[in-house]
Amino acid sequence: MSQQNNEASAESNHGFREVIYSRRSIRRYRSEPVPHKIIEELLQAAIWSPSAHNRQPWRFAVVETQAQKVELAQAMGARLRRDLAADGVPVDVIEADAGRSYLRITNAPTLILLCLSMVDMDVYADERRSHQEYLMAVQSVAMAGQNILLASHDLGLGACWMCAPLFCPDVVKAVLKLPDDWQPQALLTIGYPAETREKTRKPLETSVMWR
Repeated sequence: MSQQNNEASAESNHGFREVIYSRRSIRRYRSEPVPHKIIEELLQAAIWSPSAHNRQPWRFAVVETQAQKVELAQAMGARLRRDLAADGVPVDVIEADAGRSYLRITNAPTLILLCLSMVDMDVYADERRSHQEYLMAVQSVAMAGQNILLASHDLGLGACWMCAPLFCPDVVKAVLKLPDDWQPQALLTIGYPAETREKTRKPLETSVMWR
């Protein structure tokens, strides 16, 4: 490829790099709802991510009604309080943690629950390969979630990844009445930003080995 073509390629990708470098996790949102058309755009971006064997094991539950958000937040909060109390965490710390989680869930205009399904993944007789196949599905769902985060930022939305469903998948499945094969992985809060955030990254050389 000529130098001119290299420069043209770099220039054409500048907008995409800007989306990557300027995205931040946003936890406070304005009250206006996110139109269904935009949510569908986010989900379309998600399903075009890579996946193991191209099996596309991702599943998405979109939560928009306030009653459902409150029910979900209360149920997840109850499990969080029970777990932290069993760890001997002071009550005031527990309530502060549960309160933050409740507000993040209930104040977000839209929630997208990322789930995985193993129904289309390969089946093995041994535990070692079965575990690796499961991890491949987890990675696939995570890549779909990253696409949602980047697409949200590109469309002027804020978003934040919450790992809380991993600690109470049974609670989430029960509240949202999910199919049996849907395994909750993460909860993405989505909305129009009501804050700006700045974060830095460790120097690249602290995370890279060249061989």
